[in-house]
Amino acid sequence: MNELFELAEQVAAKLIANKQTISVAESSTGGLISASLLAVPGASAYFLGGGVIYTRDARRVLMDISNDAMRGIRSASEPYAQLLAQQIRQRLATDWGLSETGATGPTGNRYGDAAGHSCMAIAGPRQQVITIETGSNNRQANMRAFARAALELLLQNLSR
Repeated sequence: MNELFELAEQVAAKLIANKQTISVAESSTGGLISASLLAVPGASAYFLGGGVIYTRDARRVLMDISNDAMRGIRSASEPYAQLLAQQIRQRLATDWGLSETGATGPTGNRYGDAAGHSCMAIAGPRQQVITIETGSNNRQANMRAFARAALELLLQNLSR
C-alpha cells in the first residue's frame, strides 16, 4: 500500500503545482484510488470527489449514464472507461477525470474478461485509455495493481 501512497503524493504535488483538480470513478479497485489520493495531507486542494461505480444501478444513478448511452459499450472496456472518466470530470467540473473498470477475480466477469483485466482512462487536457492484464486471479493483488496503474497513468499525463 505504501507504493500507492507514494504515487498519490507525486500526483498531488503535480496537481497542486498546476492548480488543477481531479475526480475519480472507479469500479474493481473498490475505492483504493480515491483513498490513496485522499491520504495525502491537503487533498481538499485537488480532490473534488468520486465514487465506486460497481453496478449498473450505480452507473445510472451516480454517474447519470443511461442504458441508451451504453448501447454498443460494455463494462470493463476501453470505451466504457473513457466514458466514465469524461462523465465524472463533467459532473464534478474538474480539470481531470480518472476512471477504472475491470475484473479483479478470483474469476473473470460475465463479458468474458479473465481475472486481472482492467481498463483505465483519463479525461482532461489530455485523453488516454489503457488496458492491463495481470494474469493473476488474486483479487487483492489485482486491486492494488489496477490502482497503481491508474495513478501511474495520471502521473504520466500530468508530467507532460
